[in-house]
Amino acid sequence: MNSFLRGSMNYVWCTTSVLGKGSTGAVFQGVNKHNGEPVAVKTFNQLSHMRPQDVQMREFEVLRKVNHNNIVKLLDIEDDQEGRGKVIVMELCTGGSLFNILDDPENTYGLPQREFLLVLEHLSAGMKHLRDNNLVHRDLKPGNIMKYISEDGQTVYKLTDFGAARELGENQQFASLYGTEEYLHPDMYERAVLRKSINRSFTANVDLWSIGVTLYHVATGNLPFRPYGGRKNKETMYHITTKKAPGVISGTQTSENGPIEWSKQLPAHCQLKEGLKQLVTPLMAGLLEESQGRMWSFDKFFLEVQNILNKTVLHIFYVNRATSIEVYLEPEQTLVHLQEHIVAQTDVPQPSQLLLLDHEMFARKVDANTSARGYPSTEPNNPVMLFNIENYNVILPAEWDLPKFPTFPNGISVENDASLAKVACSVGHECKRRVENMSLLDTLMNKSVHQFSGFLAGLLVKLLKRTRHLEDIEGLICELAKMFEVAASNHEAYQKFGNTIRTSYEQQKSDFQRVSEPIQQLYARFVKEESLVREWNSGYRALRTPNKNRDSEKAKSLVDRLRDSWQHMLRDRATRSLTYNDEQFHVLEKVKIAETGKRLKSLLNDAVRQAVEQEAECLADWYKKAQTIFLQTQFLMKDVDAYVDALYDIREQLKQHREDLKEEISTDGEVSKTIADKPIPNNSTSSTTTTVTTGTTTIPMVGDGDNGVRQNQYKLMCFMNVYNQLKEVKKMMQQNSDILVATQGLLPDAGDRATT
Repeated sequence: MNSFLRGSMNYVWCTTSVLGKGSTGAVFQGVNKHNGEPVAVKTFNQLSHMRPQDVQMREFEVLRKVNHNNIVKLLDIEDDQEGRGKVIVMELCTGGSLFNILDDPENTYGLPQREFLLVLEHLSAGMKHLRDNNLVHRDLKPGNIMKYISEDGQTVYKLTDFGAARELGENQQFASLYGTEEYLHPDMYERAVLRKSINRSFTANVDLWSIGVTLYHVATGNLPFRPYGGRKNKETMYHITTKKAPGVISGTQTSENGPIEWSKQLPAHCQLKEGLKQLVTPLMAGLLEESQGRMWSFDKFFLEVQNILNKTVLHIFYVNRATSIEVYLEPEQTLVHLQEHIVAQTDVPQPSQLLLLDHEMFARKVDANTSARGYPSTEPNNPVMLFNIENYNVILPAEWDLPKFPTFPNGISVENDASLAKVACSVGHECKRRVENMSLLDTLMNKSVHQFSGFLAGLLVKLLKRTRHLEDIEGLICELAKMFEVAASNHEAYQKFGNTIRTSYEQQKSDFQRVSEPIQQLYARFVKEESLVREWNSGYRALRTPNKNRDSEKAKSLVDRLRDSWQHMLRDRATRSLTYNDEQFHVLEKVKIAETGKRLKSLLNDAVRQAVEQEAECLADWYKKAQTIFLQTQFLMKDVDAYVDALYDIREQLKQHREDLKEEISTDGEVSKTIADKPIPNNSTSSTTTTVTTGTTTIPMVGDGDNGVRQNQYKLMCFMNVYNQLKEVKKMMQQNSDILVATQGLLPDAGDRATT
């Protein structure tokens, strides 16, 4: 009786626990005999032992030479106890290979963006370690990239299978052929697959082509170059890879002897955001160049990957198009660059962009010179809100056509039924993603309302505060104008000036009342009563939105059912021959798949999409009203600015006339003699002395015995009061300027009019 267990000195493994198989051996799951630690054990078959001894030893030598977090760790090299040669013991990557991950129906259309970036980062880091050690892998593909889950739950992708690896310097070449044909550089494909006897050698750069194919596969779920009929159409495969134009990253033939559909863009079903697509598309194009002259170097590849990973990512929700976007900024770029990126992705002109975060303008959180590395952190569910202040429409984004659920034919074909069940799972997962995306839209549209409402409320609070402060200032200026008239009572020209100032002030006050009243009304309505928020909440309560209905959870439950049926089909396929009862259950699973698919499509199209469309319409109606209030507030802000300018003009006139009047009073002989030379008399029967305090100055006032002097002294007192009160006005004006500084960023065209 044959045992499924095999072992070495320190490890044992089961030959039924297969992790992977290749042309020269297989990898099994095993354990350490001493501590029970799970490991992966690679064994070699007879074909491997037929290779030259130096070739057999290369993999051992390479593994001993490398030591990096993104390369599968070598634990031991031991002898098989049954004399079948060496075995390689490595750390166990429980997440499986990247190929198996991509083969799962959930990833038929490529990995999610977060996972793609992990693969990009870890693949680049592992390859850099190889190049730093002058090593070439020569068999890079998703099947040789493993997913390792660390103890703290983090995902690490690691390179493995160094059976084809060898040491190769920067300018060295090799002539031997290794690799998997879909990932081979065209030059190697010509010799290895087409069997053309071309005397040609290769450099380490062939790994770059394999990286490009792998990254495209990871991003889209498909190979970039696909002839009709797949592998069997070898000449067309070679034609696609060698005849494509520069910049082309994919070529597909959809019919026998049909034309090639070329593309320089990633397909619509790719899950990467547009901002990331703009960065990785030229990277793939640089790697997928058949010409050695145009293909990127390793140094350029490593540099570009680091540039992508080092960028500051800002998550933005464009409300008018109900679209989440991502902006990738260089760490040193500033607000103007952010606005340019937004224009490129949304076509919203810079003057029309209103960016809000935490109920205030993003430009208030970061000034014009703040570098992107200092920006507040954002997340997909807590983004910066982008409003187009010139457009109140809210339109849902267009989606690529949803693939159809397959129809099962009558009869039983375990092979075909398993394949169709997998397709049904793929479509089911896409439905689930769309339900989840629309649930996120529901969340973000609701948040956008509260962001804009909070922004308007904050604007009106500051505007009202500024208005009330200006009312205090205008009252003081009114008193100053009256004092100026008294101080200038003996000067006809200055009396005219005073009258003019008084008339101008009265007119400005009347105009300002027509501004302050609507500000107070808006404040009462939209700050104290919160009518905008209450109006939205009232309409929102009437909607059956995805989050209220827990539609994401429903979609997940339905997809889980599809996966269970698919797994049942896989077991039937492995069994091959079904009993009568098994056949009945097999047919039942096909019925369940069909019914579950219908429910998923109905959930997406009839429930979720319709609810979100209604919510978008409600948001458009609400935003139209909110934008009207916003525009009204803008006009009021301009009116307040105009009134501030008028008050500054009056203040400056008073200041100038005060200086002129001071000059004349100081040269008035009677006044100067009275103030400078006349002694202040003591208490007597002929006169009395009183004092009047103005600000910090005390003015002595003589008794009634000298009426002329007393009148001049009273005029001087008024002048001194004007002088001191103007200083108080200056102080209050400065306070108003401080309020202006706190308010000026609230509107796109609010300027800094504060002066000292």
